[in-house]
Formats: sequence, C-alpha cells, structure tokens
Amino acid sequence: MSLSTLVQTGCLIVFALLLLMAAWQDLRSMQIADGLSLGIAGAFAAWALAGLAGGTLSFWSVALALACAIGVFALGALAFAAGVLGGGDVKLLAASSLFAGPALMLDFIATVALAGGLLGIAILAGAPIGSAAPTSDGTLRTRLRGDLPYGPAIAAGGLWLAALLAPT
Repeated sequence: MSLSTLVQTGCLIVFALLLLMAAWQDLRSMQIADGLSLGIAGAFAAWALAGLAGGTLSFWSVALALACAIGVFALGALAFAAGVLGGGDVKLLAASSLFAGPALMLDFIATVALAGGLLGIAILAGAPIGSAAPTSDGTLRTRLRGDLPYGPAIAAGGLWLAALLAPT
C-alpha cells in the first residue's frame, strides 16, 4: 500500500468519525459544532492532496468537487433561509459533499434523503428522536411541528461515501 493510499484511508477514517460525532451531537442538542464541519473540510484537503500526489486524483476532479460543494452550500443556504434546514446541517452537508464530487453526488444526496425520510417516519411513528421526543400530549400534530435532527441523515450519506471511496 502506497503512502498516499494510506493517508487517504486515514482521512476517510477521520471523516467517518467526525460524521458520527456530528450525528450524535445533533441528536442530543439539535446543533452541530462548526469545528466538525471544518474538520471534515480539512480531512478532504489532506485526502485530495494525497490523491494528487499519488496520481489517483486530478486537479480538475478536485476543482469540480469544490464547485459541487459550493453549489450544495448555496442550495443549503436557501433551505436555511426558508427554515427547512439548520445552519449546522447546511455546513455539514456542504463539507461532506466535498468527498462526493460530481461522480458520487447523486448517491450522496439520495442516501441523505432516504435516511432523512426514515428519520421523519420514525418521528411521526412516535420514536423518541432528538427534540421530537414525545411530549405530554404526543399527538401527530405535535410531532409534525417538532424539529428533525438531520445530522444523522447527513452522516449516513457521508458514511456511504467513505465506504465507496475506501481503497480495495
């Protein structure tokens, strides 16, 4: 195994661990620390540099990954302005999408959406998830008005990416 492959593998492990920390933090507090998203962006920078040095990535693939992440951030900012996503979710989504690039973006977004849908269904069914934990009345109306911790869904998409990008 080459040094660049070893570095990239380490970066994917760091990426996965930071995603798990973000998911846990979002479940507990409905907030995601900026440092976790910055750490993911840093892990991507090291991963990309190792890929460039090892010849497994081109400059254009890294540039396109950055462009995709900027696009995801812009769309996320619109969702934040509309009250659909939290700020921490937007930053985590954009940072994680760096690893997807254009080639895996559809897989990443589909996995995040599927996991988010499952979280939503679980909350509607009465599962005690995040701040949507059953209140005194526990009605469907109350559960629909509760917040959805989206960090775990983003983490599921990111973990899927890490599995796809892991060297074989």
